Amino acid sequence: MAEYRNAGYERLFGERGLSVGVGFPLTDSRESRPDPDREMALAAKAEALGFDAVWARDVPLYWPRFGDAGQTFDPWTWLGYAAAHTDDIALGTASVVLPLRHPLHVAKQAASLDRLSDGRLVMGVATGDRDPEFEAFDIDREERDARFREAVATLRTVWREEFPEADGSWGELDGELDLVPTPTAGTVPLLPTGRARQSLEWLGEHGDGWLFYHLPESTLDAYLDDWREVAGDKPYAMVVRTELADDPEADPEPVHQGYRAGTAWFVDYLRRLETRGVDHVLVSVDGDDPERALERISDVFDRV
Repeated sequence: MAEYRNAGYERLFGERGLSVGVGFPLTDSRESRPDPDREMALAAKAEALGFDAVWARDVPLYWPRFGDAGQTFDPWTWLGYAAAHTDDIALGTASVVLPLRHPLHVAKQAASLDRLSDGRLVMGVATGDRDPEFEAFDIDREERDARFREAVATLRTVWREEFPEADGSWGELDGELDLVPTPTAGTVPLLPTGRARQSLEWLGEHGDGWLFYHLPESTLDAYLDDWREVAGDKPYAMVVRTELADDPEADPEPVHQGYRAGTAWFVDYLRRLETRGVDHVLVSVDGDDPERALERISDVFDRV
């Protein structure tokens, strides 16, 4: 078994076929702070319904022009809270903005969460797309690609090696210091998100899977073919916005990152994704009744 196959990775990418996760916030809160008690009750409900993961975004600072505030809370604190309110659902980051964070802090936070959750952490990692954040952290946006590669290498090194020697723009380790704790499986699974300003060959070699945005089916086929060529059987996960129409037979209407459609169409669509080789989909919860939305999405996947 590969070392990155912790409990969360197995939950998402085991032998059961297409798995499903849902992104925080589970209520329809986009600008103000979501209610933690309600969010955790919904996370527990998602787990009881058979969802395989809950995903938290990393949005260090709120930029109104971008349109939303993520799930507001810091992802490490939030997912630690979620771990205490759930039992075995995978805990995902979608995605940690590595160029804005010190890699040793990320390594410590991720290993701690992975240990405290019995290995349920799966990390989406990204370069970031909110331009003013880079100025706020005094990070050159044009160095995002290099800082991302450097961070991934540093994370792997300090997770795998005792008293490692490493250096970079972040600082230096000379073999006198060690990182504790270490992850449950020797490393935390890393899923680069989008292209992360890297070549596909680099993503296939250094990622433990690929988390990508929604694509039309005709385009998706080409992406999957290219991914399999460089990554073999490493998994492919994608975002699919799922707005369920009241009419179960409603035809699809494109929306941002997905579709609005009836349940019958979504069942057929998800079956096609599974046949094409998609391993995991990250869906959304919309509307004023998130409990009912979770139930309806769960029912769709039960029929796939």
